Amino acid sequence: MEHLIKDIGIIPAEDTQSCEYKVSEEENTGKSKKIYIESYGCQMNFSDSEIVASIMKEVGFDTTSNFELADVIFLNTCSIREKAEQTVRKRLQQFNQVKASKPELTIGILGCMAERLKEKLLEEEQLVDVVVGPDAYRDLPKLVQQAEDGTKGINTFLSREETYADISPVRLNSNGVSAFISIMRGCDNMCSFCVVPFTRGRERSRDPHSIVAEARGLVEKGYREVTLLGQNVDSYKWSAEENNKARLNKKGDEVQQIITFADLLEMVALVSPELRIRFSTSHPKDITDEVLYTMRKYSNICKYIHLPVQSGNSRILDLMNRTYDREWYLERVQKIREILGESCGISSDMIAGFCSETEEEHRDTLSLMDIVRFDFSYMFYYSERPGTLAAKKYPDDIPLEVKKRRLQEIIEKQNQLSLKRNQLDIGTVQEILIEGISKRSEDQLKGRTSANKVVIIPKGNHQPGDYVNVFIKDCSSATLFGELMD
Repeated sequence: MEHLIKDIGIIPAEDTQSCEYKVSEEENTGKSKKIYIESYGCQMNFSDSEIVASIMKEVGFDTTSNFELADVIFLNTCSIREKAEQTVRKRLQQFNQVKASKPELTIGILGCMAERLKEKLLEEEQLVDVVVGPDAYRDLPKLVQQAEDGTKGINTFLSREETYADISPVRLNSNGVSAFISIMRGCDNMCSFCVVPFTRGRERSRDPHSIVAEARGLVEKGYREVTLLGQNVDSYKWSAEENNKARLNKKGDEVQQIITFADLLEMVALVSPELRIRFSTSHPKDITDEVLYTMRKYSNICKYIHLPVQSGNSRILDLMNRTYDREWYLERVQKIREILGESCGISSDMIAGFCSETEEEHRDTLSLMDIVRFDFSYMFYYSERPGTLAAKKYPDDIPLEVKKRRLQEIIEKQNQLSLKRNQLDIGTVQEILIEGISKRSEDQLKGRTSANKVVIIPKGNHQPGDYVNVFIKDCSSATLFGELMD
């Protein structure tokens, strides 16, 4: 493979630290100013950019897809890998070249990189006018105004309450079919390799009623799929007692009402049978049988789980502070197959060459892949991130060439597994939700199965948002190819 295949998450060794990004689309509602937003990294960042667009819309900004036309440029950033930060720095330098001839331009950096580097970007390198962390987006209008008046602004306060539940996101880069809904923010898992707990703060769950209302509003606008987002969706927990809504048990005693992730899944599934429900990301230590049975109960909850393993060796998992071992992970996969069947899609994240990893421990990852048979994976070699537990405690002692070679072996293994898993679908009929025109041809449409596999079909008379039954006749390791059923 010569390039990043984003649809299935297979990343070749020479491009292991590629940074996916999205640019805000053109929106002309007659506002007096334009804002350009470039979003890097995870789905949560893309969702946050929609919140930012909504906040700025209220103070007179439309979005633009051309940064040269913008009055304000925001980069919503990712710190999960070093390459992502390097990419953002290069973009900031390019934007500052524009600012040299347009001094009234305001440049801001948002998100995880803003939270991590703070004053360095603002004062030392002087690349930006505004620095705002993930929990301070409500402050953006004030900080932008300050920047326009000549005073640089910063707010990287991490909140224990902020969920932006009352803000209706402006759907950026929308196909009109699929949308993200953020259900929680932050992370309490202190994985030793990860910066997210330091850049996004502690976990807090959003009011489920606001989530259901957002889903219902999307259905009314014609959307047919939502993805519920959180760093660890399985730890979603909303306490009714804290919101002054207690209930009584059978004895009449007042008890605390707790909405779990399984409860939330059911609530959203009941919004409409025509609305597909996906979610990301699940943590192996937290995914419950209750969630799996809820998925089985409702046909509109997609049978697909992203369940990052990171390593197939228990010692390495312990060093990563993943709080589960190889046996626990395999038991959870077995339970998924038992409750949801062999056709349920399972994907993963994997890190090659973590601190002190031996060849035998690397082979444990390969053998676990053979046992689980992931449909696809997101794969990287270890990149030390400043401030993490691993950076403080463990030497980054695996040579780069060894990391790359181990990663390539993981990629080759996943290619084989993806092809085998896709071949199982040949000869079957799959219901897909059409998302849009295929990148391959204007005469083809693309959609996804419940198991999150991309399917290419002839265009015919169908439109994005249609559910169609497709006979799968061929496949590659990345894609299924089908024909419409009568």
